[in-house]
Amino acid sequence: MIRKTLMAGKLPVRIYDTRRNMGEAAAADVAACIRELLAVKQEIYMIFAAAPSQNEFLAALAATPGIEWGRIHALHMDEYVGLPADAPQGFGNFLRAAIFGQVPFASVDYIGTGSDSDETCRRYAALLQGIQVDIVCMGIGENGHIAFNDPPVADFNDPLTVKKVALDETCRLQQVHDGCFARIEEVPRYAVTLTVPTMFHARYIFCIVPAPTKANAVRATVCGPVSEQCPASILRTHEHAILYTDSDSAALL
Repeated sequence: MIRKTLMAGKLPVRIYDTRRNMGEAAAADVAACIRELLAVKQEIYMIFAAAPSQNEFLAALAATPGIEWGRIHALHMDEYVGLPADAPQGFGNFLRAAIFGQVPFASVDYIGTGSDSDETCRRYAALLQGIQVDIVCMGIGENGHIAFNDPPVADFNDPLTVKKVALDETCRLQQVHDGCFARIEEVPRYAVTLTVPTMFHARYIFCIVPAPTKANAVRATVCGPVSEQCPASILRTHEHAILYTDSDSAALL
């Protein structure tokens, strides 16, 4: 059940009793948005985040009846550099298991984990050129990042569409906290990410953020200055973004 809704600038912040309630509510809202868009457009483009924080949301969305997946093109927002193509930690592989392989999308375009990250950035940026991204489904990192735009590299006015970034220590430790890697030494040091403007220019943003490890980031997003020191804070200026939290991630609000 929803416990409370706050406003932070233009951003509604919805607090749910449980992580499951949060994920199911976000999925219902995304499904409704998809239907509204497909009532007036032939096809739409969606970008998805890959992280354990998205598990309940993605499971509920994939199980939602009546969505015309064959009119939806899917992309994802970031990927490690240099992992083996079949590594379970790869974000494309995560999304294939969670949703991309579960429903019949019109198309799915993967960033890929290849070592030629410059070519990967050029290819994915070219793919995004001329596309109106309709919906972004994202999370927030422990350091306030969105996608892999960590505070040291986030740029609200980034001229690039996609770029290679170095991951900061907090970000890499999060991958250990999430159970994706056993030790920080195993976590890749670089990734390819969509930039902040690429995601911000989507028509609708649904941001799903559970768990006590995200409480500080949620507080900074909602209560701190709009700053690249907490990249997610820019969501407070978006016309059509919603932040979904559970009682743990909203504990410091």
